[in-house]
Amino acid sequence: MPPQSLSELTEHLGYWLRLVSNHVSHTFAARLAAKHVTVAEWVMMRTLYGKEPMLPSQIAADMGMTRGAITKLADRLIGKSLVVRKASRDDGRAQTLALTARGMSLTPELAALADRNDAEFFDHLSEAERKTLERLLRRMVERNNLTAMPTD
Repeated sequence: MPPQSLSELTEHLGYWLRLVSNHVSHTFAARLAAKHVTVAEWVMMRTLYGKEPMLPSQIAADMGMTRGAITKLADRLIGKSLVVRKASRDDGRAQTLALTARGMSLTPELAALADRNDAEFFDHLSEAERKTLERLLRRMVERNNLTAMPTD
């Protein structure tokens, strides 16, 4: 019996999305690793940047992660002296998370890496092409109710 005819991998839009996404993400992860930060740590640092100390539950909601995952992530950042855990001003039983001075100064440097990474992969697109791509991707996110921030 002859093998069943199958579509080629390259006939799937998902293939092309994953190809681009993998390269964009892996390049950025490598740049962050040179600064001893993971993508998930960067996302938390960016979430905390410029804000008052936040409850872990709020960070979990903002990042689309579980509170347990936020606790583990915070523990790693605390170990790197990038985040501090304090008692809440409003409720002494609750704890908040905030960037340390070191975390505050590193976050813009990491943001510049993110900007350079985006430029490397997308600056060849015209302004109209970039806006179209973003519009299409946002529509896909909304249509599929995707809420978790990409952290890997």
